Amino acid sequence: MNLLDTSIEFLKGVGPKRADLLRSELQIFSFRDLLNYFPFRYIDRSQFLKISEIHDLDRLIQIRGRLRGIERVGKQRQQRLKAEFYDDSGSIELVWFKGIRFIAPSLKPNVEYVIFGKPNLFQNRLSFAHPELDVVTPEYLKKISGWQPVYSTTEKLSGKSLNSRGIEKLLKNLLPQVLEQIPETLNPELHHRLKLLTRAAAYRHIHFPSDQEQLEKARFRIKFEELFFTQLRLQKINLQHKLQYEGFVFTNVGEHFNSFYANHLPFELTGAQKRVMKEIRRDLGSGSHMNRLLQGDVGSGKTIVAVLCMLLAIDNGFQACIMAPTEILAQQHFQSISELLEPMGLKVGMLTGSVKKSERKPIHEDLLSGALKIVVGTHALLEDTVKFKNLGLAIIDEQHRFGVA
Repeated sequence: MNLLDTSIEFLKGVGPKRADLLRSELQIFSFRDLLNYFPFRYIDRSQFLKISEIHDLDRLIQIRGRLRGIERVGKQRQQRLKAEFYDDSGSIELVWFKGIRFIAPSLKPNVEYVIFGKPNLFQNRLSFAHPELDVVTPEYLKKISGWQPVYSTTEKLSGKSLNSRGIEKLLKNLLPQVLEQIPETLNPELHHRLKLLTRAAAYRHIHFPSDQEQLEKARFRIKFEELFFTQLRLQKINLQHKLQYEGFVFTNVGEHFNSFYANHLPFELTGAQKRVMKEIRRDLGSGSHMNRLLQGDVGSGKTIVAVLCMLLAIDNGFQACIMAPTEILAQQHFQSISELLEPMGLKVGMLTGSVKKSERKPIHEDLLSGALKIVVGTHALLEDTVKFKNLGLAIIDEQHRFGVA
């Protein structure tokens, strides 16, 4: 078994109870799952502020200084631990409400500490509640010299010391064990051409980057790999689809297409529209079943491309339809396409749920006879009574709104 598939229970610092929480709260079942649990942001731990420089209460900061005035205040359940933390520019109050009997013995006056946390203003004085507190040593300063990852967690996990720092510790235990087990998925030529990090280096730097450049390179490698293999899968599916299904062959670019393009096109096609039309014409002439997504912003000219495709279908002896998810959209398409094709004498039909039965009958007859070449509609186009003589092209507008992935 691959080491990456090892149950998370067997990682140092986890155990059965924590493993159950990681599974239920974060869906982390294995070493691989934890490796792919990325930080959602990072904190630059190389920067220290003076107390007098604290102005922003909405971000995490760190300060070097010393403690004095360590005391317990209140009784029993209301008891809290207070200390004054100072540097050469001023002082602030530190306060703890929980874990006092464990924290108090570790606090020493006149020892240099680093505190890390988010400040708040209480009774017009700056304070920190439950800050991270570490004794300053050369080893500690080296450890925090880079960027600290911040991981999403939950209240239940934090209750078992699996807050962001706890998850960070687990990853520090994990990475040395698995880095050599992370398989490389891209060939050396692609690595060299795109100057990519190795997969192992990308995982190391996504969790523990030393600077912004390392982080960006790691992110790029991981995102590139995901998109690269998604594209490969889509191309494989597309190829299998083409091999499995035969399509109609649209070889003729005839009178309807040429006349509209030369005389009735309302504007010059953009470079992107011309490129897409070239790709579609190639697909329609291949004899393979075409299944294509046409994507663009509102007003980018998708309708014109659809009209040109429908004219190609007509030039090759076929009918075309366009289906919209709502009657309003269907009506808009009907009006715009009718206006575009009216100068050429091409009639466009419309079938929606609100079209009266008496008005549907002639449309059904014209579709069956082939007299009606283009029809716009809603789900009404899918009714059993709607039969085409020779439907060659179906266009679905806003496909996602039909519940189709």
